[in-house]
Amino acid sequence: MHPYQYQITISGGLGEIGREAFGDFKIESDDSTTVLIGDLDQAALYGTLNRILSLGFELIQLNRVVNGGDNGVSRSAWPA
Repeated sequence: MHPYQYQITISGGLGEIGREAFGDFKIESDDSTTVLIGDLDQAALYGTLNRILSLGFELIQLNRVVNGGDNGVSRSAWPA
C-alpha cells in the first residue's frame, strides 16, 4: 500500500518515554497538544493508533496530508 503523510494530534505533551515511543515522527507541540507527523502506510497507521491507545494518550485529530492543488491540502480524516 502507498504511504501517505499524516498529522496525528494528541492531547497534552510527550515526556521522554513518549518521545522515544514516537521517535520515528516529526514532533510539534505546544502547551495543550502534540502533533505527530510522518509517512505511513495503512498498517503503520493502525500500529501508531494502537500505540497511542496503549500509552493512554487521547486522540484529538487525524489528518492525511494531500499534496498538490493548493500547495498541500490537509484533509481531516477523524473526527469527521
